[in-house]
Amino acid sequence: MDQQDIERIARAAIKELGESSAKMTIAAVDGQPGQWRIDLHNASRGPGILKIKCSQGTTPQWVREQIFDQMAR
Repeated sequence: MDQQDIERIARAAIKELGESSAKMTIAAVDGQPGQWRIDLHNASRGPGILKIKCSQGTTPQWVREQIFDQMAR
């Protein structure tokens, strides 16, 4: 998965969680292939930083589940 895939999935999941006004920044974690950091700005709940792990063959559903799990904390 590339950054565009992660961003598309993250935007949809965040919107589904009711945080459609939250701005986000997505970046690969240096030195850690397959790991992404999503910084949420103006989110009303959940952590301000999400960490996503994925590799070749990762499904969008797995990325979505990681976002939902972290936002529930």
